[in-house]
Amino acid sequence: MCLVILGHRACSEYPLIVAANRDEFYARKTEASTFWPQHPNLLAGRDLEQGGTWMGVTRCGRFAAITNFRDPAATAMAPRSRGELPLQYLVGNMTAGAFLNRIAERSSLYAGFNLLLGDREEMWYFSNSPRQTNGEPAGGSPEPPRILAPGIYGLSNALLDTPWPKVERGKQGLTRALQAPVDHDTLMHLIDDRHLADRNARTAFDISEDMDYLLSAQFIVTDTYGTRSSTTLWSGRDGRVNWRELSFDQHGIIRTTREENFCLHTNESLGHL
Repeated sequence: MCLVILGHRACSEYPLIVAANRDEFYARKTEASTFWPQHPNLLAGRDLEQGGTWMGVTRCGRFAAITNFRDPAATAMAPRSRGELPLQYLVGNMTAGAFLNRIAERSSLYAGFNLLLGDREEMWYFSNSPRQTNGEPAGGSPEPPRILAPGIYGLSNALLDTPWPKVERGKQGLTRALQAPVDHDTLMHLIDDRHLADRNARTAFDISEDMDYLLSAQFIVTDTYGTRSSTTLWSGRDGRVNWRELSFDQHGIIRTTREENFCLHTNESLGHL
C-alpha cells in the first residue's frame, strides 16, 4: 500500500476514517479482502506470496496498515516480510504500543516500512527508517514508536505526514469531507487523482527519477506496476464499521468490488508485555 489518508478521532461522528491505495506489481499474486477462515474476526486482503497483509480491521476494533519506505539506495532483500507485521498485530492481543516497542527492537530484520496500528481508543506510528533532513537520511536509529494525537494524517512511501503533493491533497480533501456525512465514493475521491505532480512540485520534493515521477500520482497506472486496490472505511459512534475495497486491472479499470458492514464486539482482552 502506498497511500493512506487517515482520520483518527478527527471528529466525534467518526472515530476512524481511512482512504487508502495499495500499489504493487501486477504479477504479484493477491487475494482480495475477506474474513479469513483461520481468523474469522479479521477482515483483510492477503499477499499470496508471503502470506501477510497490507491493511486490515477486526471485529474487536483493531486496525493496521503498512507502507513500504521507498529508498532506491537500499534494495537488498530483508530476512523477513513486512506484511507479517500488520497481520501479527491484528490477530494478536497486545496493545499497539507494546507491540511496536517489541518490533522496534528487531526492526532491522525488515526492509524499510511505515506502520500504523490502533484500536478504538489509540493510534500509533512507527517507521524503521531514520528521519530525513532536507531529503537526506539523518542517520542513526529510527525514532521510537509514538502515539498519535486526534487529527488527520497522510502516509505514503516516506515518513508520516511528509508533505508530498498526493499526501497533502488527500489530507485537505478529508478535512473538507468531514463537514458532511461520508460515503465510500466521497472517500474514494480523496485518493483517485491520476495526474502526475507538476514541474514545480517535482523540483520541491526531489522527484527526479523517472520512477519517482510515475509514483507521484495518487492513483498509479503503468505497464507493470500500479494501484491494485483502493480501500475506504470508517467506524461510527454506533460501533459499526463500513468497508469497501475496489480491485483494479493493469489499465486502472475496476474488476471487483467487495463491501462489508459489521458491528464491533463490545470487549476484547488486550495482552501486555
